[in-house]
Amino acid sequence: MTIKKILSQLIEKRRTWGYGAAIAVTPYLLIKIAWTFGLFMPTQQMGDISWRTANSITMVLAAVGILLAFAFSMPWGEKLPAWLVAFPVWVGTGLLIPMLLLAPVLGPAAMIRDQKTGVANIWVYEQTFVIISLVGAGICLPLALAGYAKTRWPEAFVGPIATDLLPGNSQKLYISLARLVVAGCILLGFIKVFWAAGGTIGIDPAMLDNRDLWWHLLSLSTGVWAFAGSWGLLVLTTRRGSKSFFPPMATAWIASGMLFSYNLFNRLSATRPDTQPAPEYPLAHVLTTELGSVLGVMMIMVILMVLHDRRRAMRRAA
Repeated sequence: MTIKKILSQLIEKRRTWGYGAAIAVTPYLLIKIAWTFGLFMPTQQMGDISWRTANSITMVLAAVGILLAFAFSMPWGEKLPAWLVAFPVWVGTGLLIPMLLLAPVLGPAAMIRDQKTGVANIWVYEQTFVIISLVGAGICLPLALAGYAKTRWPEAFVGPIATDLLPGNSQKLYISLARLVVAGCILLGFIKVFWAAGGTIGIDPAMLDNRDLWWHLLSLSTGVWAFAGSWGLLVLTTRRGSKSFFPPMATAWIASGMLFSYNLFNRLSATRPDTQPAPEYPLAHVLTTELGSVLGVMMIMVILMVLHDRRRAMRRAA
């Protein structure tokens, strides 16, 4: 049995994956509710208003994740407005799938780092539930989404990448825009991979010790996904480099969500009083962070234009 057939069979069981995602996210939601209301907090610093605000935001995101998991599993979910589904899914897949790949290393590293700072023992158990929830959601939610999207938006999954577009399409526009985005992604990718490999250009010499494993892996992840998004976007817009439409579309979708959501998360995290200063010079940090967010938004704009033209062509052909 080929990998394509196995993946297709997995996607068909979207109800199972949707229920699994809802169950996986529930412990994370309960922990965030407790922290928001000041219960079972591992450190006194988490009682700060900035921490409480951050926890309340992630609490809402977890609740939205559970609702989406049920929407992906049930017929009524197919009647929801497209924008109401697409935006949280874009952000969620951008956060969860890259983190899923890093979780086997980042999870234990985060626990060891927190134990060294003297957090309460209860945090070990809480963090274990957090990691299990994120990994479970990272596996189940994308598969449930894939089954849902394949039913509702088949043009994003089925068929070859080469389709005869209708007159009045926006191909020239999104090819030009894609080239600009790809250039930015390649630049950002080289910078992030260079830093992850130990490069010090753009790094404050006084902050070299702040480059821990967490920082190196997240920098590497950002760089790799920037390169992956460049490939996916070029293939989507030029329609060369892949026979099937889905692989480059999924790659560009995840990469765009990753670049947007992770950089947004970094900006929100920087407002906490206990956050360590970034190792980069302030200007380098701001430029790379803002560049990542802008590239993520521009990339999803190109993807949506490609999907719009493809949907028109497939409906006319049908």
